[in-house]
Amino acid sequence: MHKIQNLLKKIDIDSIQNSINEFDSNSNHNFSSPEYIETLKRYNQNAEIKKLFQQATYYLSSLEDTHSMLSDESLQDLAEAEIESINLNLDDIYTKLESLLIEPLKDDDKRSIFEIRPGVGGVEAALFAEDLMGMYQKYCASNNIKIEIFSIDYNTEGGISGATFLVDKPNTFGLFRFESGVHRVQRVPKTETLGRVHTSTASVVVMPKIDIDSIEIKQSDLRIDVYRSSGPGGQSVNTTDSAVRITHIPTKITVTCQTSKSQHTNKEMAMMVLASRLNEIEQEKVTSELNTLRNESIMGGKRSSKIRTYNFPQGRITDHRIGKSWFNINQVVFEGDLSEILETTNKVIRSGETLSENEVED
Repeated sequence: MHKIQNLLKKIDIDSIQNSINEFDSNSNHNFSSPEYIETLKRYNQNAEIKKLFQQATYYLSSLEDTHSMLSDESLQDLAEAEIESINLNLDDIYTKLESLLIEPLKDDDKRSIFEIRPGVGGVEAALFAEDLMGMYQKYCASNNIKIEIFSIDYNTEGGISGATFLVDKPNTFGLFRFESGVHRVQRVPKTETLGRVHTSTASVVVMPKIDIDSIEIKQSDLRIDVYRSSGPGGQSVNTTDSAVRITHIPTKITVTCQTSKSQHTNKEMAMMVLASRLNEIEQEKVTSELNTLRNESIMGGKRSSKIRTYNFPQGRITDHRIGKSWFNINQVVFEGDLSEILETTNKVIRSGETLSENEVED
């Protein structure tokens, strides 16, 4: 029988139906309230689960009836074709149901802010950090997701020494949250004359875009500096002091923004990033206090942990948290073909499963 049967056993269809009935019978909805919006989302999700549950039940019944036809030689070919078609439909329903049954995590629905910085490896690490930024930019461009760059600090010898940008679409934090961590590259650098493979790293931090008003930030805790923006090679981009650097004195967090010609706009962007970083610190405290195995799985490990290796000589990308490899490295890094990696890591990490038996360590 089909694997979907085990999934259906986990669904309390009576409870889902009761929740749907309760929503339908409530005539006092406050349509403009945030609570209503959340309740409506849950209602729509329950309605979709119910529909898929009913479809799966129908196809399973049809599958059983069709199997009984196999004993009739005159109907055997027809039955086998019908069984194949039913199983394909059940596979599709299984994938949709599995996705719906995974509970969303906090802030999944928010926009996301990326910070990318080179790690170990000198110029090669700076070049790799730039490649990672380009990878995410190309993925977003191919999926019609707008990016707003807050700051890029170019390395004089090549690559970048840091970049911060907003992925300006709801639900992208849920999409990208497991990209946070240390990304490692193994390849022959452009500056390598003997053809030796070098190992370098870059760090990626993904944060939810937080409403500034939801975080208490005292003006007395801030030091704000303004300066002129610079581009590749250190040349000045703007002729006025429009770039903004904000230092949060208690935490020593420094945020810069320089892409707008407006000092006011750059300050707003920098404050947005600061709010998100302060929120992240607070959330990490909560996670540390809970300190359960499940939370470690959900967060995908610590920010400092190696999550993924990009091995160019072997054409391989390996995610070490789930033990899975892909062999389309050029398409992923240089064309932004990230869909399968994002989908698989999200599915496995959120479900608490592991594919570690296939893990490849370098």
